Amino acid sequence: MNSKITLSILMVLTFFTGSLKAQDLMDALGGDSLTTDYTYATFKTSRIVLGQSIENSPKGTLLFMVQHNFGSIDQGAYNMWGLDASTIRLGFEYGLTKRMSIGIGRSSFQKTFDGSVKYKVLMQSTGARRMPLSLSVYGSGELNSMRFTDEGRKNYFSSRLTYVAQLLIARKFSQKLSLQLTPTYVHKNLVPGRADQNDIMAAGLGGRYKLTQRTSVNAEYFYLLPGQSADNYQDCLSVGFDIETGGHVFQLRLTNAQPLFESAFITETSSKWTDKGIYFGFTINRVFNL
Repeated sequence: MNSKITLSILMVLTFFTGSLKAQDLMDALGGDSLTTDYTYATFKTSRIVLGQSIENSPKGTLLFMVQHNFGSIDQGAYNMWGLDASTIRLGFEYGLTKRMSIGIGRSSFQKTFDGSVKYKVLMQSTGARRMPLSLSVYGSGELNSMRFTDEGRKNYFSSRLTYVAQLLIARKFSQKLSLQLTPTYVHKNLVPGRADQNDIMAAGLGGRYKLTQRTSVNAEYFYLLPGQSADNYQDCLSVGFDIETGGHVFQLRLTNAQPLFESAFITETSSKWTDKGIYFGFTINRVFNL
């Protein structure tokens, strides 16, 4: 990682902790209070917009997600500003414990199956145990199930696999504002050519601003670190609007990425906002207590 990227990450982390008193950091492992108050609802669901948030499903809770991105608006009325084309993903996430959840999904983009695990290492809190931020680790494996088209070479099952690892570092600054830093590592077993990267690094930054008791504006940006992938593709920028209605959370968004799973929208986004390469989409989150 070059010095500019390192400096940028240090500046963001400094911003995350800058509002804390020195005593807060010293008391991270304990304090004088008798109880610990944990921060909740840093984000409203497990996604900020497209990317993972610090939140995971509570123990014994099943989250069903219907994710849908329409086509690009650049063709205007001819394809109803993207409504004539779409990609979808259906997913389930289940809380095994208070800190750990697992997930599975299937996307129409590249006929991809995915499985994931998210574990909350640190939880922001005050009182007896003071912690200035929340920290989770997230990992997923993705399987491209499309038919191989190159009959001239031996095709291995492992060539279908891609892996994603992320740190989710978040802080709820107030009842209205939450921010998250998301360092990301993507490994692809198979890439198009020798010059393409098997290992790709990205830095994500996302946030949520609460407008009313049940609505918020969200935004996120993934910066591809310099390399062949950064040269060939675009950084993913997404903005969204969340609406909570009891057991449902509706998320509306605009983004320059059509795929709905991590490795694709982070490392394979080809559209630009400036060229009207914008996709409208939504996610429906439904929670079931089992």
